[in-house]
Amino acid sequence: MTSIEQHTVPDGPGATLPLRGDTRIPVLGLGVFRAPAGGATQTAVTAALKAGYRHIDTAAVYGNEADVGRALRSGVVDRDQVFLTTKLWNADHGYERALAAFERSRRLLDVDHVDLYLVHWPVPALRPETWRAMEHLLESGRAKAIGVSNYMPRHLEELLRSANHVPAVNQIELSPYNYRSRLDTIELCRANGIQVEAYSPLTKGLKLADPPLVRIAGAHGRSTAQVLIRWALQKGVVVLPKSTRAERIAANADVFDFALTDAEMATLDALDENLATGWDPTTAP
Repeated sequence: MTSIEQHTVPDGPGATLPLRGDTRIPVLGLGVFRAPAGGATQTAVTAALKAGYRHIDTAAVYGNEADVGRALRSGVVDRDQVFLTTKLWNADHGYERALAAFERSRRLLDVDHVDLYLVHWPVPALRPETWRAMEHLLESGRAKAIGVSNYMPRHLEELLRSANHVPAVNQIELSPYNYRSRLDTIELCRANGIQVEAYSPLTKGLKLADPPLVRIAGAHGRSTAQVLIRWALQKGVVVLPKSTRAERIAANADVFDFALTDAEMATLDALDENLATGWDPTTAP
């Protein structure tokens, strides 16, 4: 399977790509997975907004939705300038339970709508019923866009057979270290107008000292984390690096004034080892 072509990269962290309908999504977002509830999450989100991020990605299971909401109300930027994502947890699948879970998240975030609501994981049996609830949230305007996370081709194909609304987004773990292993998913998403988002784009630090990556970073005077983020952007992927440190949050957004060559992109693509740093959805029924 061949690598997907590169895409034109926007010129800043607040630049956007189109989603289904009239929604646009910023190309760079702050992920708050494992950001501790309380001041740490609020400080991280505030630092991201000050650094130019306009996209925050949380989830019910992270336990920090209320803190994300507090940071959004801090006055750094207006709420309508921030693209806010949260996710439905596994225990809340099913039509009524999914609607109730959304309301809990919305109240914790203290917002009247979320910009993107995702099914966090392809829970068996209840997926079709859950998607009906997601479509209701979209149609009612409480979610401006809906999508999925960790959906591999068989999960997407099942959904596409019955959905009235195709997912706007599929958020998956993605880096050069599993890119070729996920090309079937990426290509199916692209064929159906589904925007791919990358979580754990920095491999949770596991590959930041990998020699080929270090060489490319050195050639540009950049960190290996910045190279991984830039790689994702050049693939046309929305990228969600995670940090709670203000200096790293700012550095992760400083990736719009250099470009990787075609040869460097090919070298990075070849690093695939089917890496899964957390959940591996390829085994999910």
